[in-house]
Amino acid sequence: MEDSYVFRYMREEDIDQVLEVEHASFTTPWSREAFYNEMHNNNFAVYIVLEHGNKIIGYCGVWVVIDEGHVTNVAILPEYRGKKLGEMMMRKLISVCRERGARSMTLEVRVTNHVAQSLYRKLGFQNGGIRKNYYSDNLEDALVMWVNL
Repeated sequence: MEDSYVFRYMREEDIDQVLEVEHASFTTPWSREAFYNEMHNNNFAVYIVLEHGNKIIGYCGVWVVIDEGHVTNVAILPEYRGKKLGEMMMRKLISVCRERGARSMTLEVRVTNHVAQSLYRKLGFQNGGIRKNYYSDNLEDALVMWVNL
């Protein structure tokens, strides 16, 4: 299975396909401008895409600031979920953070997203706290999770 999936760094010409993944995954998706700004104006940002054939089926991003990686987004097209691809992407992101000198990583996840929380725990992330009313679409709380690399 893994042979047919390829990771690479996101390029500007990938934004249209990444937006498809974004819109299929989130109730308040990022805009084209947000991705453009991440790629061109944020020196801390690193985005990885996951391709199957010539199609981007997932992407993830992180800001690596000094020795800490802050995961911004992790998303996979719905028809590709449940195939361990999220785990593959997170492992790749952890590797990228280590290569860039990060000693820890953090992320926020919806308190109701138990599938994602289970994956993050499998990768060593632990609960760090709650951000009240974090998500603007429904004011759901976010669970903050951390891992030492």
